[in-house]
Amino acid sequence: MTTEPNDETAPGAPRTDGQGPDTGGEVAKIPAQVSRQVPAPLPVQVQAVASGAVPAEGRSADAAAEAATTPGPAGTSATPVSAADERLRRWRLVLGGEAADGTGCALSGRDAAMDGALTALYGRGDGKGQAGKERSAGLGASAPSVARWLGDIRTYFPSSVVQVMQRDAIDRLGLSTLLLEPEMLEAVEADVHLVGTLLSLNKAMPETTKETARAVVRKVVEDLEKRLATRTRATLTGALDRSARINRPRHHDIDWNRTISANLKHYLPEYRTIVPERLVGYGRASRSVKKQVVLCIDQSGSMAASVVYASVFGAVLASMRSIDTRLVVFDTAVVDLTDQLDDPVDVLFGTQLGGGTDINRALAYCQSQITRPAETVMVLISDLYEGGIRHEMLKRVAAMKASGVQFVTLLALSDEGAPAYDREHAAALAALGAPAFACTPDLFPEVMAAAIEKRPLPIPDPV
Repeated sequence: MTTEPNDETAPGAPRTDGQGPDTGGEVAKIPAQVSRQVPAPLPVQVQAVASGAVPAEGRSADAAAEAATTPGPAGTSATPVSAADERLRRWRLVLGGEAADGTGCALSGRDAAMDGALTALYGRGDGKGQAGKERSAGLGASAPSVARWLGDIRTYFPSSVVQVMQRDAIDRLGLSTLLLEPEMLEAVEADVHLVGTLLSLNKAMPETTKETARAVVRKVVEDLEKRLATRTRATLTGALDRSARINRPRHHDIDWNRTISANLKHYLPEYRTIVPERLVGYGRASRSVKKQVVLCIDQSGSMAASVVYASVFGAVLASMRSIDTRLVVFDTAVVDLTDQLDDPVDVLFGTQLGGGTDINRALAYCQSQITRPAETVMVLISDLYEGGIRHEMLKRVAAMKASGVQFVTLLALSDEGAPAYDREHAAALAALGAPAFACTPDLFPEVMAAAIEKRPLPIPDPV
């Protein structure tokens, strides 16, 4: 049976003009061997080929999906090629060049270099080379080899794909120790995940590397602040203004929903209207502290990206005079980093990723720091795998809510959705009126604004 990359067997197969999937026309046929060589899931990898950032066998789904949405480098030759030849070239890049790939297509120039960079990381899909020998990724443990490879992928792939490939190299090949060398840190593409890796290596990092590591972390933090700070301040300033109620508002400051609720007893049936004897309006938050926000962050290894984003948001909130911000991180111990909030880089290097989890102990400390329960928003960021006393943790949450604290539980604060989490604890918190959900950095200001105004949280729909 012949396998063809048509609409049924390979959705998302690339058009030769680079504009999207084919909807018709001739399709180059691939010999029968391909059906045994194509990695799963095929559609994601074929879409990645269409982008020009082509995964080899064994590439992670994250890397393939990221490459699928990012334009890649231009072709290597200005010589016109037929649609069938271009299709075979792309299939060859997907399949990785084993003798049985069936394409009969040889690569040269830039294509060969791209294929080499991908093969060094992802190896062969079946783990076997010629004569049945084991095949694996080929970066080795040599720092010069890795440095050359980092330079290659930055040449051949866009930044977003480079970040995914770096993450895969650290996870698949155990290259974390190489990040302890300053030369390596200067060569990598910095992102949130790299920061998380550096923080986990913080205690083992030699002094010669620490300054370079801080520079890498600072660059990522500054980029995040530029992206998030303005919108966060604007959103929360509006929420603080609306949360300050007055009884003699100007017309444009009237809160009509609360005014109607307060005057329902003055309804006149004959006129079908309400006489608003008492007006309720939005005030304007004064410069004095009106709200207290407590960020309580689980610093277990799976929460690395959440720790980075929460530290940035903590610094932004601390810069607002109308919010008293406290930042607490925990594993089995509790550390209050509030006095370092003026510099989120100091906050991050004050964390220690990994270790156990004692949520109850962390909540006990946070509860002791709350002085105005009715004006406090408590944000717990954790996957809820509790190593402490479960029933005590739930009792503390119930007690805080009963005292007027707005309690928000985030399973993650990152762009990657919810991690693995304790579903039993999440259900128990939801029963107490504190539903647990994953939150993206872009949604976080809206979540905080809703909590400050004591209205329903904008919980994302489950996927």
